[in-house]
Amino acid sequence: MSRQEIKFGTDGWRAVIAEEFTFANVDRVAQATAEHWKKRRPKGTKKKVVIGCDRRFLADQFADRVAEVFAGNGYEVILGDTPTPTPAVSYAVKAAKAAGGVVITASHNPAAFCGYKLKGHFGGSADSDTSQAVEALLDAKPVKALDLRLAKRKRLVRVKNLHTPHARAIQKLVDFDLVANSGLRFAHDALFGVGAGAFEKILGGTQCKVTTLNSEHDPFFGGIHPEPIVHNYGPSAAHLRKHPHDLCLVTDGDADRVGGMDGRGNALTTHQIICLLLYHYIVNRGQRGRVVKALTTTSMVDRICEAHGLELLETGVGFKYICTEMQKGDVLLGFEESGGIGFPGHIPERDGILAGLALLELLATEKTTVNRLLASLEKQFGPHRYDRLDTHFPLEKRAKLMRHCAANPPARLAGSPVAEVKTFDGVKYIAENGAWLMLRGSGTEPILRIYAEADSDAKARKLTQLGVRFTRKV
Repeated sequence: MSRQEIKFGTDGWRAVIAEEFTFANVDRVAQATAEHWKKRRPKGTKKKVVIGCDRRFLADQFADRVAEVFAGNGYEVILGDTPTPTPAVSYAVKAAKAAGGVVITASHNPAAFCGYKLKGHFGGSADSDTSQAVEALLDAKPVKALDLRLAKRKRLVRVKNLHTPHARAIQKLVDFDLVANSGLRFAHDALFGVGAGAFEKILGGTQCKVTTLNSEHDPFFGGIHPEPIVHNYGPSAAHLRKHPHDLCLVTDGDADRVGGMDGRGNALTTHQIICLLLYHYIVNRGQRGRVVKALTTTSMVDRICEAHGLELLETGVGFKYICTEMQKGDVLLGFEESGGIGFPGHIPERDGILAGLALLELLATEKTTVNRLLASLEKQFGPHRYDRLDTHFPLEKRAKLMRHCAANPPARLAGSPVAEVKTFDGVKYIAENGAWLMLRGSGTEPILRIYAEADSDAKARKLTQLGVRFTRKV
């Protein structure tokens, strides 16, 4: 029987449980990762790995198996004692001076999926070179594994609480006393993911009142995808309409990304949250530095940076590109459209729980509503309305579509001449008036993502439909 091909996408390897994501294939990937770090262990690190998991079906058992393989290869393993937020695992990797880390998670993907995220020794997503090196070592050596009970007796595997050290670290990155004494009444929709209970623990015993929604450990995620987008907010929005709060934070399946609603259940886009935090760090905190954003992030970020004289760098999609820039230093904040936000003075990793605390700090500082803050931003920088459509598109036709789009840009977008075409990750058309349209394939699935932004919802929707028409030409 031929071995299944395993390919890493924008953030690790993801596949359907019991189809491609099997114990045999996880063995292969873990062994290849162990071989890679044996050959190229980063300078100043120990022969040690940190392993964590989310709440998906069998995720804890897959994590145990990865621990057995690393132990079998002579590594010291720190294994999370419970399902753990990805940023907490990343923080532990850096704190332990480990060669790297593995998180068994498929993040926001549907319940049928599981995944294997690779973390670098610096506490962020492994770069493309590392992923390709691991792929190249698949099946190079037979799998070595040591039974977990024996590995624990030999102290090659140590089970640890990874939540608490991370929680202590992020409390130091905000004005915790200000938040603790603010009396904010906020909700947290955990989307059945590993973020459940995080804010209750961090803010327990303070004047804040926290209500956690969708906190149960449900491997089916209540029938939704654990992604912080409006489509998944229905039941929580209904609860907030009956029981108003100051804000509702939302975290994804592995709690590295953030979304939100106002206190009455109206969805906030990730772009609005990004702009609120950028405003807060520049105006309220008085901080400076380079701002890094993925191609698919709102142009309001560009306007804010321009107004405050900050350098802005645009990267491809995938937080690993932002992570690379954060490691160079002098980055104020790093953003991606899906709600991943990286913070200064922390690991070069998106962190949904720290993002939530920073939003609470903003409200505690301004002492006004999130909607008034958003209205103020629109008054200064103009309306920015975003739309995104994910459509099935065959992988084998994607390259041809990208070539066609790059060679045949539209003359106008939203009534304005097209001024620029970017092709370094998909194809992005930018009009003179700031409207834009982008087509890009998913890194892990036969899906084409169509993104657009304009000064009204209707215009943004028209742009995504224009993108759909492009797909029909190939």
